[in-house]
Amino acid sequence: TSWIDNICYKQSGTLFLLQGQKHDSSATDWLSSAEREQFLLELKATGWMEVEDRDALHKELHFKSFNQAFGFMCRVALQAEKMNHHPEWFNVYNKVQITLSTHDCGGLSKKDIRLAKFIDKVALSL
Repeated sequence: TSWIDNICYKQSGTLFLLQGQKHDSSATDWLSSAEREQFLLELKATGWMEVEDRDALHKELHFKSFNQAFGFMCRVALQAEKMNHHPEWFNVYNKVQITLSTHDCGGLSKKDIRLAKFIDKVALSL
Protein backbone atom coordinates (compact mmCIF):
# COMPACT_ATOMS: atom_id res chain seq x y z
CA THR A 1 0.00 0.00 0.00
CA SER A 2 1.33 3.44 -0.83
CA TRP A 3 0.37 7.07 -0.39
CA ILE A 4 0.04 9.03 -3.59
CA ASP A 5 -1.14 12.31 -5.01
CA ASN A 6 -1.97 11.54 -8.61
CA ILE A 7 -4.69 11.45 -11.24
CA CYS A 8 -7.10 8.54 -11.12
CA TYR A 9 -8.68 9.38 -14.47
CA LYS A 10 -9.78 12.31 -16.57
CA GLN A 11 -13.39 12.57 -17.72
CA SER A 12 -14.93 15.33 -19.82
CA GLY A 13 -12.03 17.65 -19.09
CA THR A 14 -12.36 17.17 -15.33
CA LEU A 15 -9.48 15.61 -13.44
CA PHE A 16 -10.47 13.23 -10.68
CA LEU A 17 -7.65 13.29 -8.15
CA LEU A 18 -6.58 11.08 -5.31
CA GLN A 19 -5.14 13.53 -2.83
CA GLY A 20 -3.66 12.01 0.29
CA GLN A 21 -5.89 8.95 0.05
CA LYS A 22 -4.59 5.47 0.71
CA HIS A 23 -4.50 3.68 -2.62
CA ASP A 24 -4.07 -0.03 -3.37
CA SER A 25 -4.43 0.11 -7.15
CA SER A 26 -1.37 0.69 -9.25
CA ALA A 27 -1.27 3.49 -11.79
CA THR A 28 -1.63 0.84 -14.50
CA ASP A 29 -5.21 0.23 -13.32
CA TRP A 30 -6.36 3.78 -13.99
CA LEU A 31 -8.44 4.52 -17.06
CA SER A 32 -7.59 7.28 -19.50
CA SER A 33 -10.62 9.14 -20.83
CA ALA A 34 -10.20 7.39 -24.22
CA GLU A 35 -9.96 3.94 -22.58
CA ARG A 36 -12.94 4.73 -20.40
CA GLU A 37 -15.07 5.77 -23.38
CA GLN A 38 -14.11 2.67 -25.40
CA PHE A 39 -14.62 0.19 -22.54
CA LEU A 40 -17.96 1.70 -21.55
CA LEU A 41 -19.16 1.44 -25.14
CA GLU A 42 -18.17 -2.25 -25.26
CA LEU A 43 -19.70 -3.09 -21.89
CA LYS A 44 -22.95 -1.21 -22.50
CA ALA A 45 -23.37 -3.36 -25.63
CA THR A 46 -23.43 -6.43 -23.33
CA GLY A 47 -25.98 -5.00 -20.90
CA TRP A 48 -23.85 -3.10 -18.38
CA MET A 49 -25.20 0.30 -17.32
CA GLU A 50 -23.57 3.27 -15.65
CA VAL A 51 -24.87 3.89 -12.14
CA GLU A 52 -26.54 7.26 -11.68
CA ASP A 53 -24.78 9.55 -9.16
CA ARG A 54 -21.84 7.15 -8.81
CA ASP A 55 -18.87 6.17 -10.94
CA ALA A 56 -19.79 2.49 -11.20
CA LEU A 57 -21.18 -0.16 -13.54
CA HIS A 58 -24.25 -2.30 -12.87
CA LYS A 59 -25.70 -5.39 -14.51
CA GLU A 60 -28.59 -7.69 -13.70
CA LEU A 61 -28.37 -11.31 -14.82
CA HIS A 62 -31.08 -13.97 -14.88
CA PHE A 63 -30.38 -17.69 -14.79
CA LYS A 64 -32.49 -20.84 -15.19
CA SER A 65 -32.37 -21.66 -11.49
CA PHE A 66 -30.89 -20.73 -8.14
CA ASN A 67 -28.25 -23.45 -8.59
CA GLN A 68 -27.12 -21.93 -11.87
CA ALA A 69 -27.04 -18.43 -10.34
CA PHE A 70 -25.08 -19.67 -7.35
CA GLY A 71 -22.64 -21.57 -9.58
CA PHE A 72 -22.09 -18.37 -11.55
CA MET A 73 -21.47 -16.44 -8.34
CA CYS A 74 -18.96 -19.05 -7.15
CA ARG A 75 -16.95 -18.78 -10.38
CA VAL A 76 -16.96 -14.99 -10.22
CA ALA A 77 -16.04 -15.05 -6.52
CA LEU A 78 -12.98 -17.22 -7.20
CA GLN A 79 -11.80 -14.85 -9.95
CA ALA A 80 -12.53 -11.79 -7.80
CA GLU A 81 -10.42 -13.27 -5.01
CA LYS A 82 -7.54 -13.91 -7.44
CA MET A 83 -7.81 -10.30 -8.60
CA ASN A 84 -8.28 -8.99 -5.05
CA HIS A 85 -11.18 -7.02 -6.49
CA HIS A 86 -14.63 -7.84 -5.17
CA PRO A 87 -18.03 -6.96 -6.63
CA GLU A 88 -20.99 -5.59 -4.76
CA TRP A 89 -23.75 -8.05 -5.50
CA PHE A 90 -27.20 -9.19 -4.54
CA ASN A 91 -28.89 -12.51 -5.28
CA VAL A 92 -32.52 -13.63 -5.07
CA TYR A 93 -33.34 -17.05 -6.50
CA ASN A 94 -32.22 -16.93 -10.17
CA LYS A 95 -31.38 -13.22 -10.30
CA VAL A 96 -27.93 -11.71 -9.63
CA GLN A 97 -27.35 -7.95 -9.52
CA ILE A 98 -23.73 -6.81 -9.71
CA THR A 99 -22.16 -3.38 -9.20
CA LEU A 100 -18.50 -2.76 -9.96
CA SER A 101 -16.39 0.17 -8.80
CA THR A 102 -12.86 0.53 -7.47
CA HIS A 103 -13.29 2.06 -4.04
CA ASP A 104 -9.66 3.01 -3.48
CA CYS A 105 -9.68 4.79 -6.83
CA GLY A 106 -13.03 6.46 -6.21
CA GLY A 107 -14.57 5.10 -9.39
CA LEU A 108 -14.12 2.84 -12.37
CA SER A 109 -10.73 1.32 -13.14
CA LYS A 110 -9.25 -1.32 -15.41
CA LYS A 111 -9.90 -3.83 -12.61
CA ASP A 112 -13.64 -3.23 -13.05
CA ILE A 113 -13.35 -3.65 -16.81
CA ARG A 114 -11.42 -6.92 -16.48
CA LEU A 115 -13.90 -8.29 -13.94
CA ALA A 116 -16.92 -7.18 -16.02
CA LYS A 117 -15.51 -8.97 -19.07
CA PHE A 118 -14.89 -12.10 -16.99
CA ILE A 119 -18.46 -11.91 -15.64
CA ASP A 120 -19.82 -11.69 -19.20
CA LYS A 121 -17.69 -14.66 -20.29
CA VAL A 122 -18.90 -16.82 -17.39
CA ALA A 123 -22.55 -15.83 -17.93
CA LEU A 124 -22.33 -16.74 -21.62
CA SER A 125 -20.83 -20.14 -20.79
CA LEU A 126 -23.82 -21.21 -18.68
